[in-house]
Amino acid sequence: MNTNSPQGRTIATAIGVYLIVKSVLNMVIGGGLSIISLLTAIVGALALFSGVQFVNIIVAGILFVVAVIHLPANISNFGSNWIYLLEGIADIACAVLLVTKDDIKAHFTNNWTELSDIFSNK
Repeated sequence: MNTNSPQGRTIATAIGVYLIVKSVLNMVIGGGLSIISLLTAIVGALALFSGVQFVNIIVAGILFVVAVIHLPANISNFGSNWIYLLEGIADIACAVLLVTKDDIKAHFTNNWTELSDIFSNK
């Protein structure tokens, strides 16, 4: 795996794992199986692991927008939605980390043209 920051890759991978766990938790709480949600989380986690340029900004933007969209409903229904409110806060924290932490930004330096080489051991 090519990366300029092993610590940044570790943090980005942890955020990717959080996305998958969040998707599974939402399926358990929601009482239904959502393959699309799970596949989206897995793709997001793989994208974060890859370290391709600007993926951190894209994932951060998606996390932030989703959290902000659901924030009013989660606050107004705090009694029944407190776990979703915590999830939204975690989403915003992950988004901020993805765009501000220097180690994470250093991980996202692989060019899109080198996508096939990213997972090689060169």
